[in-house]
Amino acid sequence: MAFPSSNGYGAINGSARSAGDPRDEEQPLLGGSRSLKSGWRKNMTSQIKRDWSDLILLSCYFVTGLLDSASISTWGSFVSMQTGNTVYFGLGIAAPHESTRWIKSGVSLGLFCLGSVFFSWFHRRFSPKRRWVLCTSFLIQTILVVVAALILTYGPKSSSDPIAAFGWQALVPIALIAFQSCGQAIASRALKHNALTSVVLTSIYCDLFADVNMLAAQNVERNRRVAAPLLLLVGAIIGGVLAHSWVGCAGVLWVAAALKFVIVIAWFLWPAETD
Repeated sequence: MAFPSSNGYGAINGSARSAGDPRDEEQPLLGGSRSLKSGWRKNMTSQIKRDWSDLILLSCYFVTGLLDSASISTWGSFVSMQTGNTVYFGLGIAAPHESTRWIKSGVSLGLFCLGSVFFSWFHRRFSPKRRWVLCTSFLIQTILVVVAALILTYGPKSSSDPIAAFGWQALVPIALIAFQSCGQAIASRALKHNALTSVVLTSIYCDLFADVNMLAAQNVERNRRVAAPLLLLVGAIIGGVLAHSWVGCAGVLWVAAALKFVIVIAWFLWPAETD
């Protein structure tokens, strides 16, 4: 009496072996891998849906408040709002020996302009609303803030009076943060929420109080214009409190970097436009 051969996991006969070709068993895995890769590529190259994206841009006002209040408290210059830096720079040219604030303001202003060139080119080159473009843009911003935070956390202290100092320990973090700040403004252009730049409030105040429907029950633009300065104000208060505490400016930068990374995740999960 013949018994079927065994490999230790049960009987194997010729017909079963022929039907269960190992190459056939591999096909679902390979096909699934290709399908997963194709789905990932399709998701990352899809266009972000514009609906409700203003919420993320409004959150950037809070980040701006954190960074600018900490920067003013630590170095005496802005890293996002360049109107103030332009005034400081002009005052420095008029009286260059009174303080070093104008040097740091000039560095911030110059790097902000360079960042605008870079981020605008990046969005135009690879499609403004594409998911991976927005994720990469905010990931770059996150990395630059992290590098600035590392310098403040582990680098040498500039002096007992950081506002008066303008060594590389101050200028490099200012340059890094200013360069990344305009990425938020460029994102607002990409998503066609041009008013929500997160780096200026004057025009928002003007448009808010000039709106004939400011007191209307339903007014989306009014709601955005109210939320933007309030979020920046709250961020400035928190950033100022943290900067004057044991956490210091470095701690504020770590918080800002964490929030930027949350925005990266938000863009990754954001709904895509439908064809």
